[in-house]
Amino acid sequence: MQQESAIAGLAALAHPTRLNAFRLLVRHEPDGLPTGALVEASGLTQSTFSTHLAVLAKAELVIAERRGRQQIQRANIDMLRALMTFLAKDCCQGRPELCEPLLADLTCC
Repeated sequence: MQQESAIAGLAALAHPTRLNAFRLLVRHEPDGLPTGALVEASGLTQSTFSTHLAVLAKAELVIAERRGRQQIQRANIDMLRALMTFLAKDCCQGRPELCEPLLADLTCC
């Protein structure tokens, strides 16, 4: 991952509405959620929420799929993995024991 992509991803997640929506989508992987369900969960209007969704999509954190008449939003787990790896890649500085607590927290999934 390039630094610019990491910055875009972090910036996209640096808003409560977008962070909550992304976390909700992660919980609903691999099926995703209809856009309407995300709007309802956010408590915002469709037009306001669509702006937030566009930011997540531009950062490649959310992928839209058409299923019949519904637009299904899915978390881009590959991008999440790349972002998390980018953040943690240099944390150990040759000492893997420093990252063991982080890895232990992530293995609960």
